[in-house]
Amino acid sequence: MTLRKAGEHGKAFDYKTVNTEVLCWVMKRVTGVPLAEMLSDRIWSRIGCEEDGYLAVDSIGVAMGGGGLNASLRDLCRFGELMRCDGAWAGKQVIPAEVVADIRRGSDPMKFAAAAYTLLPGYSYRNMWWVSHDPLGVFEGRGIHGQRLYIAPRAEVVVARFCSHPIATSAANDPVTLPAFAALCRLLMSGGS
Repeated sequence: MTLRKAGEHGKAFDYKTVNTEVLCWVMKRVTGVPLAEMLSDRIWSRIGCEEDGYLAVDSIGVAMGGGGLNASLRDLCRFGELMRCDGAWAGKQVIPAEVVADIRRGSDPMKFAAAAYTLLPGYSYRNMWWVSHDPLGVFEGRGIHGQRLYIAPRAEVVVARFCSHPIATSAANDPVTLPAFAALCRLLMSGGS
């Protein structure tokens, strides 16, 4: 409640977890369905997840949408594969393909430059996803301390990464992690030779 507007909307990129929290509150208000139930009914149960997923809650018990998803690595990969396959799973459309295409399109990478956001050159942010605009078509779900869901559609690769790096920001691990993931994709695309 103490947050205030910072900057002009649409001019420069500025990541704020609170935006995701507010989006989740709006979804609950519009649908009447709590986030955990919505995630379970619309995605988790439809892609064959093996384990229950859990969401962290705030001090009054409201699920946190901006962080705190607890899932098995395998189930996180399932979600990544769903996104890599344009929202389809086992021949059924779980997420509209148009929604995934809109995410992959990304936003304006110049908004990163306008904000002096140098961590991910060429990237943009759209619909809660980080979009690379690179030849692999990479888009990512990125979390604190190095957590990652790296999706490279053109290489047919999904990498789910659990991490507990001692430094919270990705600046501590991106210089190693991102080139390693890209090298893995290139190797797999070349047939491993």
